[in-house]
Amino acid sequence: MSSTLTGGCLCGAIRYTISAPVTALRACHCRNCQKSSGSGGTVNAVVPEDSFRITQGTTRSYQDSATQSGRTLSRHFCGDCGSPIYSHRNPKPGFVVVRAGSLDESGGLKIATHIWTASARAWSHIEPGTERHPENLPQPPSK
Repeated sequence: MSSTLTGGCLCGAIRYTISAPVTALRACHCRNCQKSSGSGGTVNAVVPEDSFRITQGTTRSYQDSATQSGRTLSRHFCGDCGSPIYSHRNPKPGFVVVRAGSLDESGGLKIATHIWTASARAWSHIEPGTERHPENLPQPPSK
């Protein structure tokens, strides 16, 4: 993958860059991601917040406070065409979760982790051998 990735919405009003390497994708099967995407969930690139930059346009956002994790999630999308672009937790944890389908080029990227698999639709495909969690990722150990 290129060192700088680009992406945007369906109508072209929103454009962005990611300056950090993206090596793997994470699929979320929670009910809210299903509803917001109109599909079996979302496929995402988790990147450092300071590596993600909107270069054109302004996203609209929806504050999703009815999440299964109990956290409020800011879901950012194009106000013109409705394309989901990215999300982040509140308060911001230092990373953003970019919708992989909005990337201009994603060749070579594969889903490495599936979260909230307990709420996955029966028709969702989860590749054998990938990491999976019935809920969110476990918390990292305390330092």
